[in-house]
Amino acid sequence: MATTATKKDVIDKLTQRTGLPRQQVTKVFMEFFEVMIQELRKGHRLEFRDFGVFELKERAARTAQNPKTLAPVTVPARKFVKFKPGRLMRESLGLSGATNNNRMAELKPIKKKIGVA
Repeated sequence: MATTATKKDVIDKLTQRTGLPRQQVTKVFMEFFEVMIQELRKGHRLEFRDFGVFELKERAARTAQNPKTLAPVTVPARKFVKFKPGRLMRESLGLSGATNNNRMAELKPIKKKIGVA
């Protein structure tokens, strides 16, 4: 069973890797997500080269069927966030569509590719 990385875990790792104070890392981390939410709310597409693209999409209203009663049910239109992984993420994780044919390849660190020391 897969384990879950929490916000605290990610902040701890960022604090350790950058050597910055935890409070500073937490503030930047939370501001980053706040800016992402604001941009998506405005209808903007967020593109992080080689990492991936986030965009707000809308599902049309439709009629579904209750599986127990078989009665028709109206499902209202709703918005959702779509994420499409970029090249580096696909290659590093061995996802389909990656240029690396070995899907079980070892996960590669991407620090050098994105300019992180």
